[in-house]
Amino acid sequence: MNLGSTVFLVDDEPGMLKALGRLLLAEGFAVQAYPSAEEFLKAHQATDAGCLVLDVAMPGIDGLELQQRLTLNGSRMSIIFLTGHGDIPMSVRAIKAGAVDFLTKPVNDAQLLTAIRSALSKAEVQNKMVPGTAVLRERLDQLTRRERQVLDHVIAGKTNKRIANELFTGEQNIKVHRRRVMDKMRAGSLAELVRMAERLDLPPAY
Repeated sequence: MNLGSTVFLVDDEPGMLKALGRLLLAEGFAVQAYPSAEEFLKAHQATDAGCLVLDVAMPGIDGLELQQRLTLNGSRMSIIFLTGHGDIPMSVRAIKAGAVDFLTKPVNDAQLLTAIRSALSKAEVQNKMVPGTAVLRERLDQLTRRERQVLDHVIAGKTNKRIANELFTGEQNIKVHRRRVMDKMRAGSLAELVRMAERLDLPPAY
């Protein structure tokens, strides 16, 4: 099996990890399971593709925080949330941040498998959408000096307010430059912009 069909499981409940692992292996998926977000991050590479089935309520780094970290790191994985403690605001936040689905435990096997196949398809499409280095270089060359500075700070995961302070300008100006960077690079999301920066081997401004 190639890495693109891998399903990564992150849940602090050993029984849930075991049950999900058995189900997915029986369906022919490659599976990697982790008992915490911290353990997952130790093994994770930004270039890993596939689908992440992620618990929300966990000790330490929770699911929503892990989602945010992966987005800032330019992760190419689609995320499905599983939770026994979810509520509507939490699910809306997860979906707006790019999650493919938000399912409540105990989840129906067929429903989960459908969501996973959809997530893997989405991940494959997104991976193909990132253009080649030459095209990205042409787009990068269209940025002004200030826009390039903003890009370097954005891919470092900094907020507009922090970027404005470090570049000695107003937050509204940063918002304008950031929007122009997204438009010129033709990036549909922060995660896509980070992947483009990685393709171009651009160092973030720390």
